[in-house]
Amino acid sequence: MNILAINGSPRKSRNTATLLNKALEGAASQGATTELIHLYDLCYKGCISCFACKLIGGKSYGKCAYQDELTPVLEKIEHADAVILGSPIYLGNVTGELRSLMERMAFQYLVYDENHSSLVLKKKPIGFIYTMNIKEDMLQDWGYDRLFLTNEKTFARIFGASESLIVTDTYQFSDYSKYITSAFDETAKAKRHQDIFPQDCEKAFKMGVRFATKPVLELSRN
Repeated sequence: MNILAINGSPRKSRNTATLLNKALEGAASQGATTELIHLYDLCYKGCISCFACKLIGGKSYGKCAYQDELTPVLEKIEHADAVILGSPIYLGNVTGELRSLMERMAFQYLVYDENHSSLVLKKKPIGFIYTMNIKEDMLQDWGYDRLFLTNEKTFARIFGASESLIVTDTYQFSDYSKYITSAFDETAKAKRHQDIFPQDCEKAFKMGVRFATKPVLELSRN
């Protein structure tokens, strides 16, 4: 098994990256080979709407034709047995870097037929790990739940299965006194990071275990 994790956060050692590494630890514990890619290390664009991936008989049919530093990542995704995408939530959505990847990762396989068929040859589970400042009881009011469900449904339709780990009320700064943060209770956030974040890490670990051991069809039924 080959499990690929992709970090859509500009930080390489904070909440999102930590959770992705835990997921890979879970996969590795079952004998899977793993790799973590940091998107902010790369220079690339989102989908440029060239439609080369849709051209019947074209040499790039079903494959993104645009060549940049994301191209080898898309090839790794194609051959992976499972992919886990991680991102903090910025202004109600994933980072621009991850969104650009998601466009090119999914659109190349989507067929404009009546069933919105998929050209993916190797079905695989897609995991989403989201981190954010807001509390869990605010997800619905802020519309985040609809975003997460849309991503799950879209990627499950194309790749075969999808699930999400939603990590809320995260600890953002090392020193809150250096910033205007009256909207947050630093003490409460620090306590949550100490008490709850390890539980979130364990959930990420278990996601990695599931992706390394269960077939796509079984995951798609959960």
